[in-house]
Amino acid sequence: MSCISQAPKLRAMEILRRQIEKQVHSLTGASLGVLDLDQPRGDAGLFGPESMVWEVHADFTAMMVGGISALLLQMLHPLALAGVWDHSTFRQDMLGRLRRTSLFIAGTSYGGLHDAEQLIDKVRRIHLKVVGQAADGRPYAASDPALLTWVHVSEVSQFLAGYLRYVDAQLPQAEQDRYYREVALIAERLGAQDVPKSTQAIADYLQHMRSQLLCDERTREVVRLLYDAPMPSILAKPFGGLMMQAGVDLLPDWASDLLGEHQAAWRRPLIRASVQRTANLLRWAVRNSAAQRARRRLLADT
Repeated sequence: MSCISQAPKLRAMEILRRQIEKQVHSLTGASLGVLDLDQPRGDAGLFGPESMVWEVHADFTAMMVGGISALLLQMLHPLALAGVWDHSTFRQDMLGRLRRTSLFIAGTSYGGLHDAEQLIDKVRRIHLKVVGQAADGRPYAASDPALLTWVHVSEVSQFLAGYLRYVDAQLPQAEQDRYYREVALIAERLGAQDVPKSTQAIADYLQHMRSQLLCDERTREVVRLLYDAPMPSILAKPFGGLMMQAGVDLLPDWASDLLGEHQAAWRRPLIRASVQRTANLLRWAVRNSAAQRARRRLLADT
């Protein structure tokens, strides 16, 4: 009798789980349907299952928080901002940009070698067309090796920061350094040069770059748009707001000060606790993530 009485509850839980997983996938490159992470069997891609890239990039919530934080940090560079402002559709299609960025990260992290290399080549070709003049009169090009390094460091430093905050705060320094060494491969394939490859080198680089960063009206407009970013459903809207708050919280203090995004000290523990509860729920619900599919792809060949 007890087993029979539990059946409706289990069915309801499974329906809930699938609905949550569907909402998660609607925010990612999985919804674009252009990348098959189940094939080719046995192909470990650029990094493989023992890599720190596979480990750090596996948690959806930590990557979402880190990604928002990375975008805020990137937009403090006038030339990076100009390229996005002039050539991207993010103001009209922010959800689409999120999905395309997610596709690139999932594909280069977990896809087969051919797919990963195709994605990198595609982005390189796009970058060649992104040229112009910033608001201060300086020319910019998305293929500029120095600018590529800025975008890369902003991104991966915040991905790792999200992992440390919401997955494993005790990750050894050596493993953090290994992550930076591994993930530099993508930046270098895109054309970046002098890519820092350790936690100390990343910290030194960010300190060096601070004098080149600023927050202007267009930067503040990006922040406003992120706060108002559309979600694929009403159910996902609170999640988006929480991720934005967590992304600001994840920034280095000097960066949030520059943006003028000040969070009261008492709010930060509440934000982090809410994100951790959300992360636990999503880890229960999501069973077909990029990382999970990649691992099954390798196991299917054994």
